[in-house]
Amino acid sequence: MNKGANVGGGGPTAAAAAAAAQKQKSLLQRVDADIGNIVDNYGFIVNAARVNDPPVRNSQEAFMMEMRASRMVHAADSLLKLVSELKQTAMFSGFASLNDHVEQRTEEFTKQTEKTECMLSRIGEEAAASLKDLESHYYSSAERTSSLLSYNQETMP
Repeated sequence: MNKGANVGGGGPTAAAAAAAAQKQKSLLQRVDADIGNIVDNYGFIVNAARVNDPPVRNSQEAFMMEMRASRMVHAADSLLKLVSELKQTAMFSGFASLNDHVEQRTEEFTKQTEKTECMLSRIGEEAAASLKDLESHYYSSAERTSSLLSYNQETMP
């Protein structure tokens, strides 16, 4: 996807839609031209298929019929390439939607990661505050001072 291409328009989706519309228009023009070419050449072959007596005219018509048949084959080949291109476009557009889905899931996981990190940070701050309260309570307690006095008495000679 072209994420940086959302300048002055509706973003990458608008650009993709415009490109798809242009591609569709181009493909339809190619189909119309190729089918028109096949029909015109077939019509000429049918009209030229009259049986005439002069042998020169028959050989000229035979050559023209071969040439028109060749053009029909070329137009049919162009249509086959167009069908192949359409299949590839359909396949890759499936990959594009799959990529969009992957990007969407990545964004969801990123948001979830940020929420989790925020929660862990808050839990860490609460634990640090609780530990500080416990330490201050311990250092000011009578139990600590009595155990400290007994320790000092045992270690001194």
